[in-house]
Amino acid sequence: MEPENGVFTARPESWAALPLEAWQDTRDTLHMWTQIVGKVRLALSPLINHWWEVPLYISPHGLTTSAIPYSGGVFEVEFDFLDHNLVIQTSQGPSKTIPLAPRSVADFYQEFMEALRSLGIEVKIWRMPVEIPHPIAFDRDVQHAAYDREYASRFWRILVLVNTIFEQFRSRFIGKNSPVHFFWGSFDLPVTRFSGRRAPPREGADSITREAYSHEVISAGFWPGGGDIKGAAFYAYASPEPVGYAQAAVRPSQAFYHGQMKEFLLMYDDVRGHSSPRSAVLEFLQSTYEAGANLGKWDRAELERTA
Repeated sequence: MEPENGVFTARPESWAALPLEAWQDTRDTLHMWTQIVGKVRLALSPLINHWWEVPLYISPHGLTTSAIPYSGGVFEVEFDFLDHNLVIQTSQGPSKTIPLAPRSVADFYQEFMEALRSLGIEVKIWRMPVEIPHPIAFDRDVQHAAYDREYASRFWRILVLVNTIFEQFRSRFIGKNSPVHFFWGSFDLPVTRFSGRRAPPREGADSITREAYSHEVISAGFWPGGGDIKGAAFYAYASPEPVGYAQAAVRPSQAFYHGQMKEFLLMYDDVRGHSSPRSAVLEFLQSTYEAGANLGKWDRAELERTA
């Protein structure tokens, strides 16, 4: 951190420490808060392929829904991790601000839904969180109630940095390519490339998975960690996974294949310790993509930018 006009701010290329144990409670609470906001966007937005209507996006102050349609026009919800507010703005002019501070998920849910109603935004959401073990309905969750301003802001600043690298990597591909977006279900920032071919149906897949993986993909992302992964990590996977992918040689040398997750991982702390963290991430993205594309016989000449 460096002082500017008496205010301490992070350097643009500052890869700050993000030990999971130091902000686990805040991470878990933020995960639930983003799911509540994300489910509102899901409920009011028309379906787009691969569920691209549901994620959040990196903004200059935090994470935003972008414009969501409603009867009065459009509105936007932003988690502001600089001023630590949840800001709801409408195209009609009125807005609402909810402070981000230690409070239960149940309290946040109630105040957020009341704020929407006061702005003329009527919406119903399924109140159960997704993609987590032992879910608790939002309106009953008093267990998750932590908010550490420093770590919330630190996580967002890392996302800003990662987002710029992912956008650079995304620009190299001229085939079908997802936006760089933040999925509130899995609480990660991915970017996904498509071969252009349909994928074989996944046996036993639910409707969400069927839509997400209806076509062949090679995806990469950044995740703050959890479960067996005790720290933040970059990941990459191919779906369907071609034969030999798990044994492929990828870079940098610290990257490894996790057999249970069926993903290559590069731990965030290894990136922080690299002489050029940006180059290390780009090397990981490119080498894992090349492994999947070559083994999967993608038409790389038609899909990649050559100049």
